[in-house]
Amino acid sequence: MRTFALYLLAAFFIGAGAMHFVSPEIYVPMIPPYLPWPLTLVYLSGVAEIAGGAGVLIPRLRRAAGWGLVALLIAIFPANIHIAMNDIPVAGHDVPWWGHAVRLPFQLVFIAWVVWATELRTSRDKQEQVAE
Repeated sequence: MRTFALYLLAAFFIGAGAMHFVSPEIYVPMIPPYLPWPLTLVYLSGVAEIAGGAGVLIPRLRRAAGWGLVALLIAIFPANIHIAMNDIPVAGHDVPWWGHAVRLPFQLVFIAWVVWATELRTSRDKQEQVAE
């Protein structure tokens, strides 16, 4: 199950990252106005998603890629708030108010998915598991 979740995670992030290059114009409005260079940020986040998605497939890079994806999901959370507060279309699609309400906490589900699929645990967690 974890292997399937890992491959699905990789496909999701690689696909989402690629869309930042295929249709960047649908992502630019999602960038909060207080951030400079919105198109550049769209491309950078696309690179980060592709790199993270590919990285989780490489065993020696999996932890670093997992932590990178967690950091990315946390970093883009203010943009998700901006999208919800200003009723901005998501990937070019209008979203009802309840869709925004569900989408915000769903970021925690994404983070949990990354942590579980990439087996991000502290060394202390691993030591406790071995001791059991």
